[in-house]
Amino acid sequence: VQLVESGGGLVQPGGSLRLSCTASGFTFSSYSYAMSWYRQAPGKERELVATMTSAGGSTNYADSVKGRFAISRVNAQDTVTVYLQMNSLKPEDTAVYYCHAKRILGYWGQGTQVTVSS
Repeated sequence: VQLVESGGGLVQPGGSLRLSCTASGFTFSSYSYAMSWYRQAPGKERELVATMTSAGGSTNYADSVKGRFAISRVNAQDTVTVYLQMNSLKPEDTAVYYCHAKRILGYWGQGTQVTVSS
């Protein structure tokens, strides 16, 4: 499974960004993989930001991003694109954001940097 993230960058506090992740190379149907976004800030552990279960059945968010971030996915037969819409960004949202796919085993993307600064 290959995951490629895009959409990171520098944004001012209060601004918005949308991250994208395209995943391909699934052994099983892409609908059966849960898709998530994690982030890791300098000197901190990687943390779960948002997750969407297989086929988009339900979502879950870290308390720190509830009401500001939204995860969504578009499934095709052999690929899935997952988005993270980030609004009202804060400096503490600065991190490398990673896409993650999991059915039984987990797979990671290479990460995309998000910097929130004036």
